[in-house]
Amino acid sequence: MNRRQHLAALVALAAAILPARQIKALEKSMEEADPQYGLIGQMIAQPGQRAVLAAILSEGTGEMPGNIAYLVGEDSANPDALWIVEIWTDMKAHAASLDLPVVKDAIKKGRPLIAGFGTQAEFKPVSGVPL
Repeated sequence: MNRRQHLAALVALAAAILPARQIKALEKSMEEADPQYGLIGQMIAQPGQRAVLAAILSEGTGEMPGNIAYLVGEDSANPDALWIVEIWTDMKAHAASLDLPVVKDAIKKGRPLIAGFGTQAEFKPVSGVPL
């Protein structure tokens, strides 16, 4: 699967896991914030640890200044893989998030559960999730 297919799959994932009202809110926040930086990445959990890792990655995500969206989704083809989609106001906000106590704690808890990483890409968001 190439990056374009990954992005299409992640947009479909967002549409599938978010209720319509949250999609509308995401679109509105993207319009208001003019996001300039996005990340898409696949994370591979240790066998059988995907749900635990997903829960850890999801803790405190609403407390990250400059973050517009942070989605964690299960890969449908790999039972140990997760996809993480992040949309930020800018690259500096993402970098600053790594110094937040809640993020440092998630990294500390999650690190032993990570077996590796798959495809990763940076992008500039240009529109919200289509309905």
